[in-house]
Amino acid sequence: MDTIDYKIVKRMMEQGRITWAELGAFLGLSAPAAADRVRRLEEYGVIKGYSALVDPGAVGCGLTAFIAVTLERPEHRGSFLQRIQELTAVQECHHVAGDADYILKVRCAHISNLEVIASEYIKGLPGVIKTRTTVVLSTVKETTVLPLSLEDSSPHRGGREDK
Repeated sequence: MDTIDYKIVKRMMEQGRITWAELGAFLGLSAPAAADRVRRLEEYGVIKGYSALVDPGAVGCGLTAFIAVTLERPEHRGSFLQRIQELTAVQECHHVAGDADYILKVRCAHISNLEVIASEYIKGLPGVIKTRTTVVLSTVKETTVLPLSLEDSSPHRGGREDK
């Protein structure tokens, strides 16, 4: 990826519905040249797809929780991950270091839905020996924009603080 590619990715994360003409003007390229660059980023898998950012509460998914999951043995990983892929309420699944093996981000309508997801769908899976659920009271920050440029690498903007 070159500087133009990074500019494209950064701008499209901030403004996903930008037109080729607007993107081209921003980059100093023609609209077809901008479109070709974006298509190439899609082919390389840098841009993985497009979607609308929807307010979860507005569509009945106002409850957010994080569920830490510990598996008994690594042999259970495959079936666990397959089942997690099938659960639409699980938005994210992260393999983590620490006490748990995985952290799941779950969105659903009500605490009763969360109870079914945690107790039946997750705790009921073979090899799951422990879960810890944290219910989100409110969300202060949630973004899909990644810190790409050097100005975004300060400790206050998502980068690493050197001590």
